[in-house]
Amino acid sequence: MVSGGGDREFRVKSLRPCIFAIGLSLLGCQASLPQLRPRLEDEGVVYLYLQPLAQEAARLRVGIAGVSALHRDGRELPLSLSLRELSGRDARRQRLLAGGPLPAGEYSGLVFQTRGAALRGEDGESALLVPEASTRIDFRFLVRRREGHVIALALSYAESVDAAFRFAPAFSAYSPDRPAVGLMGFVANRRSNDITVFDKKSLQVFDVIATGNGPSGMALDQRARKLYVALAGEDSVEIIDLMAGKVADRIRLTPGDDPAALALTPDGKILLSANRGSNTVSFIDPGSRAELTKIPVGNGPRFIAIDRAGRRAFVFNSLSNTVSVLDILSRAVIRSVPTDPDPVRGDFNRRGDRLYVVHETSPYVTAINPDTGVLTGRFPVRSGMDAIKVDLNTDLVYLGGRRDLAVGVYEPFSFVAVGFLDTGAGIAHMATDGEENTLYLASPDANRVLVSHRIGRRLVGELDVGDGPSWISVMGEN
Repeated sequence: MVSGGGDREFRVKSLRPCIFAIGLSLLGCQASLPQLRPRLEDEGVVYLYLQPLAQEAARLRVGIAGVSALHRDGRELPLSLSLRELSGRDARRQRLLAGGPLPAGEYSGLVFQTRGAALRGEDGESALLVPEASTRIDFRFLVRRREGHVIALALSYAESVDAAFRFAPAFSAYSPDRPAVGLMGFVANRRSNDITVFDKKSLQVFDVIATGNGPSGMALDQRARKLYVALAGEDSVEIIDLMAGKVADRIRLTPGDDPAALALTPDGKILLSANRGSNTVSFIDPGSRAELTKIPVGNGPRFIAIDRAGRRAFVFNSLSNTVSVLDILSRAVIRSVPTDPDPVRGDFNRRGDRLYVVHETSPYVTAINPDTGVLTGRFPVRSGMDAIKVDLNTDLVYLGGRRDLAVGVYEPFSFVAVGFLDTGAGIAHMATDGEENTLYLASPDANRVLVSHRIGRRLVGELDVGDGPSWISVMGEN
């Protein structure tokens, strides 16, 4: 039920048509959620997602002044706006409207305040009359301590705009359905301390999981239905039960470890943590949730790649310009391979006999023989890269960077660019879905995940996520 000022009918005491200024920001402009959000204690986090608007709403524009949660005791608690304008022409996908932490407790609804509306016609835009009072959306929901919650909002265009050129927003609110676990994708948002959970088929967010401080790298155990999340700000690893959609347990590391990345052996029996603060790698038993041992590596380890046999791990040490090669069975370093400056990530080719390394400050991609540690290639690219993914169907190499507005696609032998995927934003991490032949790209500056079909090399969708997405994992990834 939606009401404006307590009445179903919309009444205007004083006509105040609001004409949009020429410089009003478009829908694509997205206000950042609060940065470096503190760890939740007696609060939970709530995200409001606006569902795609109907086709008849293509001519509509609505300015948003604020959105608040209505506590059961009558208090209105403001949420941080992510969109300041709704545009029917652009809202053809799900959009993050607002979000943020709320005190734990029971809530009776939401409060929506507009700052103007307009309808585009053949002769241009015409201002619509908007209600002076806020619009209340009746929807009971519960905020639990240290947990996340997603609320979906659907706008009824037919009920919101009448023949007298008046706009009174008519929203319905509901909790999205959870898809099967095999259809889920996960995004670690470093600045907002949460995991966005989305449906791979619909490309819609349906849940958010609150975490500790600084979630960075993740490791997904698809068989056990568990997600491991490195908490750089709390020197620990959280374990998320994907069936329950909640944090199930925590593995504590040594203070000062600052875990940056995780990797899981193919059999799921050993979890490795690259600890940037202590220049070590932790060997963890996921079953007992205990740290088995910790071994020193190079300076500033930022990423771990495990070969497909699960015998060796390759640790990318950005500050010492090396890759440490670990024997997983003996839990020892067997060699150190020199690289170009700032090695940050890598991926294996289809046969597993070539390990590509990208460097944050070097415009070269290097190739290493994983068996011998010998450098077998050094290829110039556009600039320093932060993200790499090899298509295991074609052996094509995808490269992206935080400062680039495109992802390059490279032929693996001569390393000539065979195409580019325009992203319009920098990319920090990529994941591929072998089941759907899809590439997912996390953009920390745009707070979005871009989605592309690898065959057509074009964007087919995008999702709004939390603040500072740094890692993405999907069920079915390879």
